Amino acid sequence: MSEELNEEQQYVEVLWEDGSVVKCEIYDVIEFEEKTYALLIPQDEEGEDTEVIIMEYVEEDEDNGYFQSIEDEDEFNRVCEYVQAMEDEEDYDEEGE
Repeated sequence: MSEELNEEQQYVEVLWEDGSVVKCEIYDVIEFEEKTYALLIPQDEEGEDTEVIIMEYVEEDEDNGYFQSIEDEDEFNRVCEYVQAMEDEEDYDEEGE
């Protein structure tokens, strides 16, 4: 799937391995270990949020790119730990205010 990733874009459609297409909100985009990752929140049929999905964003050229699953388990775990640390820091900052 080719999608341009920018701050104005709030939703993308992701093609799952089973062939289904799911509309996802782009919750956040992060840079980690010289790669770009997107935190996506799938929208169910009623438009309610579900779990967060982390996918790598691969830029093909200046105007096009796509999301791909993180196949390497170690890489996935490092990204998850980084995201969790960011959330913990954010929660700490909110409690301290």
